[in-house]
Amino acid sequence: MRIIFCQDPLDAKRVDMDYETEWHAAQATGFKTELVSLEALMEGQAARSIRQITPALSMESAIYRGWMMNPQHYEQLYHALQSKNIELINDPTAYAHCHYLPYSYSRIASLTPRTIWRTSPSKPADWEELFEQITVFGESPLIVKDYVKSRKHEWVDACYIPDASDHGNVQRVVWNFIERQGAGLSEGIVIREFVPLEYLQSHDKSGMPLSKEYRIFFLDLQIIAFLNYWDDVTYDEDQPDLTPFMEIARTITSRFFTMDIAKTAEGSWIIVELGDGGVSGLPEQMDVRAFYEGLLQD
Repeated sequence: MRIIFCQDPLDAKRVDMDYETEWHAAQATGFKTELVSLEALMEGQAARSIRQITPALSMESAIYRGWMMNPQHYEQLYHALQSKNIELINDPTAYAHCHYLPYSYSRIASLTPRTIWRTSPSKPADWEELFEQITVFGESPLIVKDYVKSRKHEWVDACYIPDASDHGNVQRVVWNFIERQGAGLSEGIVIREFVPLEYLQSHDKSGMPLSKEYRIFFLDLQIIAFLNYWDDVTYDEDQPDLTPFMEIARTITSRFFTMDIAKTAEGSWIIVELGDGGVSGLPEQMDVRAFYEGLLQD
């Protein structure tokens, strides 16, 4: 199996500096590593983006480890690689299934906060429709994000809404989020009920509450990494029974994905969201070599 990384935008023969540690860990573990030009791919030049990649003599599997891209660009990369007898283990449908929260929501709904989604509101009628949609939340606090990301480090201004019935503040926070995402907005907006989590500490810059959260990497339904979500936060030894999460994992139509889980303030465990395994980040303090050994042993 090969691992395909993004190349440095300024030096096509080097890996992107943010993935240099993973590049060396993958090679040390025994993987063949390759480079793709994310810039060329974003420009619609999928064939040019993979020109450095050596064709395989027969069909060979690969994992992409790099920056997020939308499902359309991922599909172009997937098919371009097939022309070189290389097949990413997650096909385009699998990528979108875990990358876009609304696409996997039905699979995780029993263990994740109530969620709605829609196109971004612009005219008055859109806002009235949004206010009607969020009546299901009553006066509960909310989180706003798009199909992929939130602006959680802008907690008060563009992420957290204390009261769903306060339409003026709902409009302020949602509009701030849309404006600040700009062209980077993924598909539409997602509004989720805010569930208080077990508090660890506040982020030293944004003030965002940091909670007891873990990231689980699954490969072919096996857990290959169970990681503290936050760096520089002290975790105790309390960890969840993974049985219910394994049951849900078996319903996910992806070979390689992440599941972020968290402990609520009331003591139960929930799923925060899923992610594609290729574009989900690793905590800075983890043993990267051990992660790639897990990929190799599966």
